[in-house]
Amino acid sequence: MADKAHITPIVFKWARESARMAAETAALKVNVPAERLLEWEAGTSLPTIKQAQTLAKAYKRPFALFFLPDIPRDFQPLQDFRRSDSKSLSTGSVFIIREIQQKQAWISETNRENSESKFPFVGRFTMNDNPAEVAQDILNMLAISPGQYTGGNAVKEWIDKAEAKGIFISRTSFINSHLTLDSDELQGFAIADPYAPFVFVNSEDWAAPQLFTLVHELAHIWIAATGISADVEPNFRKTDRLHPVELFCNEVAANALIPSSSLTSLGSNIYQSASQVFNVARTFGVSSFALLVRALNLNLISIDQYKTLKNAADTDFEAFLIKEEEKKARQKLSPTGPSYYLLQIQKNSRLFTQTVLDAFRGGSLEPTQASSLLNVKINHFHNLEAQLYKY
Repeated sequence: MADKAHITPIVFKWARESARMAAETAALKVNVPAERLLEWEAGTSLPTIKQAQTLAKAYKRPFALFFLPDIPRDFQPLQDFRRSDSKSLSTGSVFIIREIQQKQAWISETNRENSESKFPFVGRFTMNDNPAEVAQDILNMLAISPGQYTGGNAVKEWIDKAEAKGIFISRTSFINSHLTLDSDELQGFAIADPYAPFVFVNSEDWAAPQLFTLVHELAHIWIAATGISADVEPNFRKTDRLHPVELFCNEVAANALIPSSSLTSLGSNIYQSASQVFNVARTFGVSSFALLVRALNLNLISIDQYKTLKNAADTDFEAFLIKEEEKKARQKLSPTGPSYYLLQIQKNSRLFTQTVLDAFRGGSLEPTQASSLLNVKINHFHNLEAQLYKY
């Protein structure tokens, strides 16, 4: 008979509920009826050691946690700046938030212990300041010229320059092959710690929304507003449904990505067709929709022009989405794809990956902790480092 795991029922139940996992889903992980799982959580029966270990892995918790006498202190939930009618955070969102919090807590503690200076841009402004001034400060700090991106990859340029200033940028669309992230539920979040500012961007969306989300989250850092975001792309309707922080950060992002002076200098000819708008939007790294909202808010186009161009842009965008879905389908069938190690670097953040590897190589970080922080086995670190230098 298999050895039983004498778990603490209240902790066992808390671990599942904090993972936002239904009893039926958790029970499937160990091939038992949901009623049996609930018996374990009530303390009327016990799982085997193997079953408890499997569930610890599913909940992304240490196995030893199940044997604590009481529920442990966990990471504080991030403030939710999403609309009140937003989807509840699912297991994938909970897991990525917890994972980033763990990474952020380690690097913050390390920097404090090493007496590193605080980053002066964290909380440099408040919501009482002018969004255009905040945007200009971000552009100055990162040395970015909107619409003049080298290599045509605006997202990568913003990430590289943000990480060069000490801001950790994590970007992924999945936890594992069975657990993906929903951009309608979570587009990004920011942890505005002056010792270790961290930004997460859901990469399920295409490049333009990702860029707007990234700059929106940087605005959160600049006003020290730690929290979760969704519905980030700008709109001019139903703004009363958005949290004031989200409205402010959207304004900052719009000013940073599409400065009024840059857009005004292009003149009115760019609004003659949806294709012209698309081409201009692409130089700024934003969507046609974002550019049209910006132009409307700056009174560069009328509401009638906006509606006409938006309808045409929507038609083009639907065709674009179809092509993107076909592209994804082909990629799934293809044996080749992005390197596993590249995906891990993007998920961990390039700066975080380099920091952990440096600490490991320098002997100040235990191998098991380094492996846990990077989600890569120690004997594969050389593959990770090789990819890091190519990135």
